[in-house]
Amino acid sequence: MGNTKSSALSKELLDELKSNTKYSEAELCTWYQSFLKECPSGKISKEQFEGIYAGFFPDANPTAYARHVFRSFDTNADGTLDFKEYIVALHLTSGGKTLQKLEWAFALYDVDGNGTISKNEIQEIVRSIFNMIPVDDQKNLPEDENTPEKRAEKIWTFFGKKENDKISEGEFIRGVMDNKDILRLIQYDEPQKIKDKLKEKRQ
Repeated sequence: MGNTKSSALSKELLDELKSNTKYSEAELCTWYQSFLKECPSGKISKEQFEGIYAGFFPDANPTAYARHVFRSFDTNADGTLDFKEYIVALHLTSGGKTLQKLEWAFALYDVDGNGTISKNEIQEIVRSIFNMIPVDDQKNLPEDENTPEKRAEKIWTFFGKKENDKISEGEFIRGVMDNKDILRLIQYDEPQKIKDKLKEKRQ
């Protein structure tokens, strides 16, 4: 009887994930099985996570962005993602509630984890997003946001900050909720593709 738990989700975790995400019990159980197949230890390492991202973006360089995404979801900072952290990551990046999504986006941009965002941190994340946009697509971006520097400057100016100011979480969330254009600038909108690929894999 001791081993049954390793291949099945515990009822507590299943209930928690069902109430905190939009996934059904059947979906969660299916994902858990494929998660264990890929990661028999029950954990995804940073390298594995980067590998997953690399597979989704063969024409780009998603390593830096994947590393930041990984950091923002590794809530206990143990250098791995367990199934719960992984599912929450999938849920938030592919369609979580706006507030949850923005709390996650703040954590993504708060690179050093000190509770505020600096201009340098915005530049670092925006640069990692640009690495994922194919060069041809970058040419189609508006003139005032077609480089990481211009896009970071546009975000910073929107928040009305001076060079060495900081953005708090509350400010960040309010600002983005009030302006859909900023929401577009701070995120990379490809996770839907990732979700579709995951679905294909399972069929």
